[in-house]
Amino acid sequence: MAANSPITSETGYATWYTAPYKGRKAANGEVFRDYALTAAHRTLPMGTLIVVTNLTTGQSAPMRITDRGPFVDGRILDLSIASAKATGVYRAGLVRVRIDVYLAPKPIDFGGRWCVQIGAFHSEHEALKLKDDLVKRYPGANVIEFPGEDSYWVRIRPEGDDRTQAELIARRLRPSEGDAFLTRLD
Repeated sequence: MAANSPITSETGYATWYTAPYKGRKAANGEVFRDYALTAAHRTLPMGTLIVVTNLTTGQSAPMRITDRGPFVDGRILDLSIASAKATGVYRAGLVRVRIDVYLAPKPIDFGGRWCVQIGAFHSEHEALKLKDDLVKRYPGANVIEFPGEDSYWVRIRPEGDDRTQAELIARRLRPSEGDAFLTRLD
């Protein structure tokens, strides 16, 4: 991969994740394993092959996108423990990285299935209240709520899972409604 130029690159902060996700299905349907060289990204297609470089130490490693996240403002990538150790992110916990994309199974800049993910709510009641409000405001969209580990999330899927519509919805939401993240479903 290093001999080829990346398709695209992105810089930002990465962290790592493990339990309670260990042994559960990741967004791509595979079982999440700490020892696999994998990562979670909100918008890169599932199965995308990337090289992550720690911008502090220069350590880098190839890995695959198998999950969605991080759903924390200011972060662009969540790494498995193996990926975090390979890139020097494990001990530091939060590190500025560069993501170089080398192979994407689907186009990155167009197409795809998109939504806006909002959360996290500690109260199921608050999540359901937001869902009811959003169903009225976006009648053509599919609005769902679902439980996370210690929280509840609300997701708005615009008609046809259209990216442009998802981007408009994400921009329109007020901060009091929670953090809104443009997220690719495929």
